[in-house]
Amino acid sequence: MKVVLFACVHNAGRSQMAAAFLNRLVGSGDVRASSAGTAPAERVHPEVASVMAEAGIDISGAQPQKLTPELSRKAAMLVTLGCGEDCPLVPGVPREDWALEDPKGKPLARVREIREELRLRVADLLSRRPWSNPAERI
Repeated sequence: MKVVLFACVHNAGRSQMAAAFLNRLVGSGDVRASSAGTAPAERVHPEVASVMAEAGIDISGAQPQKLTPELSRKAAMLVTLGCGEDCPLVPGVPREDWALEDPKGKPLARVREIREELRLRVADLLSRRPWSNPAERI
């Protein structure tokens, strides 16, 4: 099983949304998404859970976790989302950085825009990777 690791600061917004979209897209394929943060929050941001529920994805019970070197080394790919130099560079693990605004505390309209940008980027990532075969469209 290949793992795409999405990492941000609090693991309560962008990385949670991206991981949820990838897991929805690939269905039960050979790739899965995980997410983590350099300074994990206690819970997913409520505004993020709300806009993901609108998209038919429940992440309200997702638990933010700490980004560790061990977790990073298990990844087939690392996608960072605004954690800058705090996110690791892992030798041999491809990395992309998606500079997207943190949705925490933003109006729902802006969080929806961030959600849609993530949806598009995840779909694009899957279209460019040989290990992916999306099962459904989101």
